[in-house]
Amino acid sequence: MIAYIEGRLLEVSDPAIIVVTDGGVGYEIEITARQRQSLPERGGRVALYTELLVREDMLRLCGFSTFEERETFEVLIGISKVGPRTALAVLSAFSPAELRSIVSEGNTAALTQVSGVGKRMAETILRELAYRKAGSVFRQVVEGLKSLGYTEGECTSVVQEILREQPDLDVAGALRLSLQALARKKG
Repeated sequence: MIAYIEGRLLEVSDPAIIVVTDGGVGYEIEITARQRQSLPERGGRVALYTELLVREDMLRLCGFSTFEERETFEVLIGISKVGPRTALAVLSAFSPAELRSIVSEGNTAALTQVSGVGKRMAETILRELAYRKAGSVFRQVVEGLKSLGYTEGECTSVVQEILREQPDLDVAGALRLSLQALARKKG
């Protein structure tokens, strides 16, 4: 897996750039429109987190300014009918933080402004991102509570209830509220 590339910017085209590492190897890397705007002049230094996509008939390397962008890309391409081109278009329009805000607001209209994303696909993306976020927070909070000595049976229903009432909570917030709820049950 090629996870990170650092080197000199050799060429810029649409939708890719070519980066030459200090060892002399050149990589063609697809990037977002946002990244294209912040590129240095040719010959300048570039550092990108990358995701290598392997298909039957091709290899495709996509690059991102931050690790969070790369993770968001991985989640997006994991959604049915969202390919690399659409995922890059979404990340060209929205940062991961903006995307989280769109998901928490359920704003399908914002996503339909992205080229290639219709209403149905926008709804699918929002539903999947919300489910994956909630599922990840849920699992992390339950595991955290178990490591503090609670049984899975004790904490599962409490965490589910808290996330049902406040679906936008992060792990720290959900853990804090879960601990408070479990303390009230014991007291």
